[in-house]
Amino acid sequence: MTHPLKIIFAGTPSFAKVALKALLSTSHQIVAVLTQIDKPAGRGLQLSMSPVKMLAIEHNLPIYQPNTLKDETVQAILRKYKADIMVVAAYGMLLPKVVLSIPRLGCLNIHPSLLPRWRGAAPIQRTIMAGDKVSGVTIMQMDEGLDTGPILLQQPYQLNESETSQTLHDEMAEMGAKCLIETLNLIVNNSLVATPQENDKATYASKITKEEALIDWSQDAHSLEHQIRGLNPKPVAYTIWNGERLKIWMAKALNYQSKSFNAPGTILEANTQGIDIETGKKGILRLLELQLPGSKKVDVKDFFHAKQQALSLTKKFDS
Repeated sequence: MTHPLKIIFAGTPSFAKVALKALLSTSHQIVAVLTQIDKPAGRGLQLSMSPVKMLAIEHNLPIYQPNTLKDETVQAILRKYKADIMVVAAYGMLLPKVVLSIPRLGCLNIHPSLLPRWRGAAPIQRTIMAGDKVSGVTIMQMDEGLDTGPILLQQPYQLNESETSQTLHDEMAEMGAKCLIETLNLIVNNSLVATPQENDKATYASKITKEEALIDWSQDAHSLEHQIRGLNPKPVAYTIWNGERLKIWMAKALNYQSKSFNAPGTILEANTQGIDIETGKKGILRLLELQLPGSKKVDVKDFFHAKQQALSLTKKFDS
């Protein structure tokens, strides 16, 4: 590469760390790193550094953790680096218009969906919860809107049948890092073409709420499977069983229906293969990985052996 770029990197969680690590393996120069302030974590609520900050420390990179980017002092600091471009990946803070214009070539964002589908806070979870078969990564030129800027590069990804938010997150992080490097190479070679988004095709990925984790057994089995996989590993779908919150980490919609009508939430069968539950429209959902309060998550085989008697006495889950 003849003209390496001077880059300000803005990101916080592990998704962003993958991109920063990829950048560090190139000839581009990371002149500064922006990341969220250290936050309390764990039972002791001790301040914890973000994955991006930890990696930046390892490589002796200048680190900034401002509470806001609207501060003129912060903006002045960013200007002094005379960066060519800013790369933003799951930073968790809005960039005001003035900051978008500080780098010579503006700001790029790594977004884990095929924009304009799933703009917003939770594209990975919403992709799975909607039952999408295809997702992907978009490298976008940032503007003042919410994920509305021109598309610089996209890479599709075919979801597998047991995809969870965790597995999709990991795939998107690796794919996003590769697409970012490819995009920067195109920029250096002056061969990048930006494509405006088709706004009429946009969908919005609203933030996941804890209320969405409670299973409503009147929903059809496929929708419930998508909900469970989409909420794995956080906040994890759950139902009420014997007065306790039973987390459901993994489940599978079966390709046949019960012959007789049972109330949604009824346990049709329980064995070492799974716990089969009646859902809306006579659908059947097989529970495969479960967790009771104060216990570790376990395979349904172990859960059945431990709770066989209780399962035979309690024939229904509550919504």
